[in-house]
Amino acid sequence: MVTLSRAIPSLALVLALTACAAPATQGLRQAVTPLPDCCRATQADSRQQAIVRTAANLIGATTIESQGRRISYDCAGVTRAIYLAHGIDLYSEGAAGGQTNGVGLIYNHIRKQGRLHRGPTVHPGDLVFFDNTWDFNGDGLVNDPLTHVGIVEQVEQDGTVVFISRVAGAIERYRMNVAHPHVHRTADGRLLNDYMRRKHWRDGAQTAYLTGELFAAFGTRVIDSAAGSPDRR
Repeated sequence: MVTLSRAIPSLALVLALTACAAPATQGLRQAVTPLPDCCRATQADSRQQAIVRTAANLIGATTIESQGRRISYDCAGVTRAIYLAHGIDLYSEGAAGGQTNGVGLIYNHIRKQGRLHRGPTVHPGDLVFFDNTWDFNGDGLVNDPLTHVGIVEQVEQDGTVVFISRVAGAIERYRMNVAHPHVHRTADGRLLNDYMRRKHWRDGAQTAYLTGELFAAFGTRVIDSAAGSPDRR
């Protein structure tokens, strides 16, 4: 079990590669096309339910330890730790050519061992990937794919995806609605998209900050290899 300030006996050492949240830099976002058919929930199997319970148990955690060793406290390290608790190492496939961050390692794992998709059906326990949440390559432009990852907890009736991730100070729940990617809150106050990218005084006028705007893909880890070959982005 992965919990705040409690050990995870079955987990191995997790190495930090990069932080997942950092000050934003200047740049303009590409046009974001809403996905009106997304998202719909499906019934989670017992393995998916267990992964979600492990993630939910980490809400509010500010450190994670395994066998007395501190786990990398960024979005990729936290996500990896949750899956490791269930016998799956999301870093196992290595980099897909060249240097990458932890999110890229996880994405490559799912590309080979699962299914990458953009809905419309989303499973509890799925991974959710984001682009351009920070300036990973340090060039001051919004051209940084795969900079954040979280774990889907549930899909609400209006299609809003609730996911668990370490974004800033702690592991928390966040929301994303890709049918309305540019809307933070509705007129009646419902939260559709959380802020994911930090604002910076150098940002361009159309810089994207919301989860729905920065969404890249969902990833389903296929447990049974006979379930089909992975889709590719």
